[in-house]
Amino acid sequence: MSKTKTFDSVWDAIADTPEQAANLRARAELMQQIAAIIAEANWTQAEAATRCGVTQPRINDLLRGRVSRFSLDALVNIATALGRRVHVEVDAA
Repeated sequence: MSKTKTFDSVWDAIADTPEQAANLRARAELMQQIAAIIAEANWTQAEAATRCGVTQPRINDLLRGRVSRFSLDALVNIATALGRRVHVEVDAA
């Protein structure tokens, strides 16, 4: 009989370490916020790409939630290009 393993989040389940899970979580959250900005502005992917300083395929990856294709640096740069300031908060685990 095998024991079922449970996780606090999907990020904890797919990451090898707590540090990797935290990084994935932060990237995913930032991607969701950028996607919301794009949706609210009602931009096409091409318009969003121009405003973000990236290619349309990169915007497509972002809107499809392909977290593995983006670093935190890249996402901070995109948010900054959209006139946003990224605020990082550290909480107790």
